[in-house]
Amino acid sequence: MNESANGGRLTANIMYFVRTLRAAGLPIGPGRLIDALRAAAAVGLGSREDFYWALHAVLVSRRDQRELFDQAFHIFWRNPQFLERMMSLILPTFGAEDASNGGEELSRRIADAIAAERLSETGQAEEDQREFDAAMTWSPEEVLRTKDFESMSADEIAEARAAIERMRLPIGTVATRRFRPDTAGTRADMRATLRAALRYGGDIIPLKRRVRRRRHPPIVILCDISGSMDRYARMMLHFLHAITNDRDRTHTFLFGTRLTNVSRYLRFKDIDVALNKISEVVDDWSGGTRIGSCLHAFNRNWSRRVLAQGALVLLITDGLDRESGAGLTVEMDRLHRSCRRLIWLNPLLRYDLFEPKSRGIRAMMPYVDEFRPIHNLESLTQLAEIVGGGGSRHQTSMANWREQAA
Repeated sequence: MNESANGGRLTANIMYFVRTLRAAGLPIGPGRLIDALRAAAAVGLGSREDFYWALHAVLVSRRDQRELFDQAFHIFWRNPQFLERMMSLILPTFGAEDASNGGEELSRRIADAIAAERLSETGQAEEDQREFDAAMTWSPEEVLRTKDFESMSADEIAEARAAIERMRLPIGTVATRRFRPDTAGTRADMRATLRAALRYGGDIIPLKRRVRRRRHPPIVILCDISGSMDRYARMMLHFLHAITNDRDRTHTFLFGTRLTNVSRYLRFKDIDVALNKISEVVDDWSGGTRIGSCLHAFNRNWSRRVLAQGALVLLITDGLDRESGAGLTVEMDRLHRSCRRLIWLNPLLRYDLFEPKSRGIRAMMPYVDEFRPIHNLESLTQLAEIVGGGGSRHQTSMANWREQAA
């Protein structure tokens, strides 16, 4: 970064940098590229920090894009530590034991974007002419269904989002307090019977019957957006957008250090518009977690409005609470009593050796009807089956979890 802002190489490098961000999944068009060139010319190259924030201001529009931009910037503009770690992801490695270095994990999307950019520049994107036996292998669709959201590349995330948008929750209907006429009903409708008798002058009294009306119950989603849930929350927003546009009476709340109702924004047909609106109103994305305080705010301000007619509640969180479970027992008990069914979706269940040891998890476990993983497409499909009544509820499994948490 020793060239002047007016140099031609700087303009080309900014164009390559924008192309890399676009390949990683950021929605950057020609207009933002022009703004980036103007910002670079305005701040100059005297300070690396000023150059970073100038590009950040024009190229980043949502909070979930900050991590990708930060990693791409330090790699592209030659931060030695980031570049070394980046090349370790791009180049082939031998021996899986050395893969876990305990450091900060770099984004797979940035790795793919940088690798594709290098191949396009050097002209070495040649296909290997190799033949192999496809017996006893897995299809890409099967691999994608079982792959963790956190380890997906940019192309895989795009495919996963497309699959999520096609998902639906086949929730069964529940009986309401209201009735409708039905000739095969089990209840006699005395008011309709008397009105019909008046038409015949009392000579004939036709017996009218009725049955209870049935409709889909409300769905209430409480989704954790803290730092530990960041990548899973982003994917879950696409799932929540799909089910919100599929049925009425769907209410979504995001919580980290505070509770935010985003139901109205998820009703936008365009997912990008919905995410932009959410990013404008949510101030605690990727922050801490205060589960007890947020549930208290929900129970006090929203429970009577949205938890009616046998509502189904999906609680999406890893249970890691900054307040060490303070107030969780009371709030979880009230939430469980106010709904028909409470399902806890926890991405930590992807680990076989997971144990409910934290105070927050131990406080929440006794008041949960279902405890399920939520980390890939397969887990979302299983959730749809469970909610729709097509899968087993694993009551024995829930008893085991509660025994471990006791």
